[in-house]
Amino acid sequence: MSNEIRLEVAERIGTITLNRPERRNAFTRSMIDAWAAALADCRDREDVHVVVVTGAGKAFCSGGDIKELMGEGLEQAPAEQRATIGEHVHRIPLTLADMDKPVIAAINGAAIGAGLDLALAMDLRFAAASARFAETYVKVGLAPGAGGAHWLPRLVGQAKALELLWTGEAIDAAEAERIGLVNRVWADEELMPRTMELARSLADGPTLAIRAIKRLVRDGIGGDLRAGLDRASATYGVLGGSADHREAVQAFIEKRAPRFLGR
Repeated sequence: MSNEIRLEVAERIGTITLNRPERRNAFTRSMIDAWAAALADCRDREDVHVVVVTGAGKAFCSGGDIKELMGEGLEQAPAEQRATIGEHVHRIPLTLADMDKPVIAAINGAAIGAGLDLALAMDLRFAAASARFAETYVKVGLAPGAGGAHWLPRLVGQAKALELLWTGEAIDAAEAERIGLVNRVWADEELMPRTMELARSLADGPTLAIRAIKRLVRDGIGGDLRAGLDRASATYGVLGGSADHREAVQAFIEKRAPRFLGR
């Protein structure tokens, strides 16, 4: 794996760190491929129950490296540019879409352009107070290429999403929390401890139920109510017969903490 991406696994949590701090974690093609590979590794590993993604240094991710990706794009035909995005950058949101495990973005600094797009594709976003957010594509005559136009309206509403996309203006962490772009904002030094606290809670929780809830929520967005209720009742029935459910009920009766085994 490229040293532009670090993957550490401990206590059933896989922590992926974007590691180009000198370039504000702007990604190259090799870095985006390594990022996708790290996500796929976390998806497939039995010892990973939760994934946390963060950035080294003072930025989360400032998007694609202008020198490599945008400079190269000027020389490419439209079909070649589309292939570059589709075969490399899109591996991130598509891999995330295949993951039932919780994925948390710990946004330690600026999340700009495609860097913000990719954070939006994750399940939860926690931000440091110093973090800044911007969809800057319009400022270079482009439209969101990594899923921002898909996820942003679902999080903040169509009108607010268009405002952010059309102006390219940056917002601070407090405003991002107010409009629902991030879940929580913490002081910079508290970001990782508080994020890992929740990650450990999820990692120790009933994995079957946690992953089933994620599937139900994702499948239900924009879906048919009856189909969603059918999926919910089927899922409820399966979980009702699980060892984890029996353990939770027994622990409640015995007034103790449950010990979940993921089955």
